[in-house]
Amino acid sequence: MSDSKSGIKIGLFGAAPDTSNMGVSALFASTVEGITERVPNAHFAVFDNKLGKRSEIHHFSDGHKFEVEHIGIRAGHRYYLPENIVAISALSHLGVLGGMMNSVVRDIDNFDVVLDISGGDSFSDIYGEKRFMSVVRPKLISLKRHVPLILLPQTYGPYYDPKFNRIAIKAVKGADMAWARDPNSYEILKNMLGEQFDPARHRSGVDFAFALGIRSAEEMIDPPLRQVIQEKRPGKPLVGLNVSGLIYNDPNAAVSQYGFKANYNEIIHEFCDWLLAETDANLVLIPHVMSDRQYIESDYAACEKVAMRVGDKFKDRVFVSPDTLDQNQVKWLISNMDWFCGTRMHSTIAALSRGVPTTSIAYSDKTKGVFETCGQGDEVFDPRTLNTQDVIESLKGSLLRRGDLHASLENSLPEVKRRVDEQMSIISNYILDIVASKNN
Repeated sequence: MSDSKSGIKIGLFGAAPDTSNMGVSALFASTVEGITERVPNAHFAVFDNKLGKRSEIHHFSDGHKFEVEHIGIRAGHRYYLPENIVAISALSHLGVLGGMMNSVVRDIDNFDVVLDISGGDSFSDIYGEKRFMSVVRPKLISLKRHVPLILLPQTYGPYYDPKFNRIAIKAVKGADMAWARDPNSYEILKNMLGEQFDPARHRSGVDFAFALGIRSAEEMIDPPLRQVIQEKRPGKPLVGLNVSGLIYNDPNAAVSQYGFKANYNEIIHEFCDWLLAETDANLVLIPHVMSDRQYIESDYAACEKVAMRVGDKFKDRVFVSPDTLDQNQVKWLISNMDWFCGTRMHSTIAALSRGVPTTSIAYSDKTKGVFETCGQGDEVFDPRTLNTQDVIESLKGSLLRRGDLHASLENSLPEVKRRVDEQMSIISNYILDIVASKNN
């Protein structure tokens, strides 16, 4: 138990900063920076996918850096490893003996509170049993060790398997506080809680990534792109495009796994061809999942492929942002765009939250909910229901009315930012109340 005057120990699950997914990293950075701003004596430990315990310095917004402890926790069949989540789960049932037998269990016992964000949208069984159990186990372990648990803004469900639904309900009902990040998830959360629903503890919020700050990446991007950003002109807009490697690199999966009606690769190719031939815009291809090129999910590999097919006539107007940027630097780059289109949802949050006119080629209802939060619900184009040409024409129209979209965002963003600040303050105060009650 911590003395609130010397330090409050906070564990953070579901936001590992070593996944190469800038959306997950954005949740990590937003949580640590946002909570620490309001609870200056907070000491964070984040669970990642490596081995052992380490301490690292993280640079977030301009001028802000934080020391964060990292604790490895992972799945697998090497149950003898202290990081093995199955072994940790089993030992969490053994009271004092469990803590004596496993260092990670001891670490969890020493937290004043555990925060869990489930990668924003992973608390569901649609990704399979293995993924579901890896997401729900940390919650159940925290409850078994009697450590207060706060579920940060995230989606809940769907849970198609009744067994997984029961497990998820157990985790949600055991949490001291739970937040949903969109109205639809909030209704699911209320249904899961049933008679235990308490509006003071079970809240509707917005994605934590809206709170993410920026840090300049000027020194990390190529000089030609830097010059284009510095010399932007009204008649020569800077267009940002996030291409999802998950879809682009595996077109067959778009149909078989995600039910696409439209051809994603054709959408990307034809829109880029039109943009370069019919407008004076410069195009910046911006990856948001920085996996190595050989991995199927790599946005960077997808962006490179898109750039390579551009003819010599337009080569000097097409740029690929580096895969070495972190979440705050990517957001800085996106904030410099005059219009942005993303498939990765958190790339669009980076744009929306900075007032950049934004659209999305989205195949998940969660994106629609995020855009509706900002009054931009009509700018989400779903390739599961629209055909290829419909999506292309919708993107063109969105770009051409970017001035109206910017004005609309200017009207809606103050309320979104107010909600972001309010939820961060409510959660921070709740943490302080938990620690105060422990120490009394």
